[in-house]
Amino acid sequence: MRPVLVFKRALSTKTRPATAVMFMNMGGPSTVPETYDFLLRLFSDGDLIPFGRFQNLLAKFIAKRRTPKIESYYQEIGGGSPIRKWSELQCKAVCERLDQTNPEFAPHKPYVAFRYARPLTEETLTQMKKDGIKRAIAFSQYPQFSYSTTASSINELYRKSKELDPESEIEWSIIDRWPKHPGLVKAFSNHITKAIAELNVDESKKKDVVVLFSAHSLPMEIVNRGDSYPAEVAATVYAIMEKLKFSNPYRLVWQSQVGPKPWLGGKTDKITQKLNEIEDIPGVVIVPVAFTSDHIETLHEIDIELKNELKFPSKVLRAESLNGDEDFLDGLADLVKTHLQSGERYNKQLPLDYTLGKSSIYEIFNHPDELFGKKK
Repeated sequence: MRPVLVFKRALSTKTRPATAVMFMNMGGPSTVPETYDFLLRLFSDGDLIPFGRFQNLLAKFIAKRRTPKIESYYQEIGGGSPIRKWSELQCKAVCERLDQTNPEFAPHKPYVAFRYARPLTEETLTQMKKDGIKRAIAFSQYPQFSYSTTASSINELYRKSKELDPESEIEWSIIDRWPKHPGLVKAFSNHITKAIAELNVDESKKKDVVVLFSAHSLPMEIVNRGDSYPAEVAATVYAIMEKLKFSNPYRLVWQSQVGPKPWLGGKTDKITQKLNEIEDIPGVVIVPVAFTSDHIETLHEIDIELKNELKFPSKVLRAESLNGDEDFLDGLADLVKTHLQSGERYNKQLPLDYTLGKSSIYEIFNHPDELFGKKK
């Protein structure tokens, strides 16, 4: 009788409604011709770059002006952004792990939803509806929460859900931050250790290599609202260095500032250039600590633009991005498993994030329960 019972259990898992795991991210143009549309959506997002009542006008102007240069950058890194490739790989790998470790919620079905590039939120949500999804976890691929990134994706999900799922047939919860998760910390720590070992530096001087944690900067206008991002990025940095037993001197720096308004600093390129020319500093390892995979900010901004500005480029090495790292994938799967088993709908910080960060210009909820509350 036992084989029959096992067969029935396997069959019931296959016929059980899937638990959707939706990776949310900024995204990037997978091909060069998609660049303008990507930039237009990005600069049109007042949650990310607030231009006030001139948002749409300035977005079109900036996108049109920057497109040729950004297209050339994507050409130099292989003809497009690799974010979709890595996001789909990561999400699929996580769901495969969850089917083994989390059978009570199996099968787990992977989805990817980008804020500014395809697959866009509305495209993914439409597919989920076609697939008959009733339970879904929105999983922010920004480990550190910011209203300009994670909340922007949440806001878009809320707007598109009202449009495409007005009866709220899909029951949502969200993993909205995970800055100190052990899987994230372990993967980063291993990559830093590997990068220091690969630098052409005498063994006795490796302890003097400076570790620069580089995160995407944020307009001070958003920081001054009380945004969580700077503190959570710093928490990630400290947890990683704690894991490394503070083996090397380190700093947190910021990259990718756009436009004339004040942004969070000091700047990655300026700090790196200064350290690069100090004789007593044998080398620098740059760690893209707010990114979970390679994209234009790592492959071009750091690997090409920054390296070209350095007097001694061989003294600087970027730690490998997380991409398909097995420890990282295990950590992502553990995050989803723990989230599902806890029954938590969202982080307790999220209501305060919205109280401080939201703008009256955009259609958003007043409280996270409007999207992530349990069905009545």
